[in-house]
Amino acid sequence: MSALDAAHAAMGHGGEAERLAFYAALADSQLFLLLEEEPEGEVITPRAVDAGEGEILLAFDSEDRLVTFTQGEAAFAAMSGRGLVAMMAGQGLGLGLNLEAPSATVLPPEAIDWLAETLGHGPEAAEEIPVEISVPQMSALLLRALDGKLASAAGLAKAALLAQATYRSGARGHLLAFVDAVEGAEHALAGAANEALKFSGLEAEALDVAFLDEGSPLALAMARHGMRFDLPEPETPEPWKPAAPGSDPNKPPKLR
Repeated sequence: MSALDAAHAAMGHGGEAERLAFYAALADSQLFLLLEEEPEGEVITPRAVDAGEGEILLAFDSEDRLVTFTQGEAAFAAMSGRGLVAMMAGQGLGLGLNLEAPSATVLPPEAIDWLAETLGHGPEAAEEIPVEISVPQMSALLLRALDGKLASAAGLAKAALLAQATYRSGARGHLLAFVDAVEGAEHALAGAANEALKFSGLEAEALDVAFLDEGSPLALAMARHGMRFDLPEPETPEPWKPAAPGSDPNKPPKLR
């Protein structure tokens, strides 16, 4: 079973938390979008199907599933789930996902627009100075969501530290600090933490994000009282090749 299969099965027997976890898995999955013809630069022509209540595009979480569905070779564009929904947002298109597979589902245009909007709202910048660090009191649901997101941030930072912080203003909240983050990765890391909060269904909780050097006083205090998540080592880079349409969610391909 793929990650989408597992999330889909859990959604079928769960509640709101499992539904949000399915959408989080969809955003993080690599998908193969069925096309009418081979891409031309950044312009693609998806194969649209009339589903009775509007057109849907067809995407699969593996090339094998796409080939099984089409019963032969077919043109496709590989992209992340977040890149796909960014491309589809506002187009009035639904998505047929993994048809004829265990996680087969059809998402209406409203679900696509909601997911694109959810993914598009990033964290807000703020300035607070912690004056006291204590043991985190975070829910198990949010911890699992956070752990899953951090696992996908390989190579972007050395580790992440989680603790409860009391700020100079008197406010209290949970603080997630990334240690020795790679230059330029701050936005992606803050976005990952923000998505963990949204897809846990616990947006009412606050999760502040900071970026610290290993050995700094705040990092040492958080290491003493908080939790540490070691981020995975980056994979060995493959030789450079031109980016495929849809590989950058900030520059989704254009629909024809």
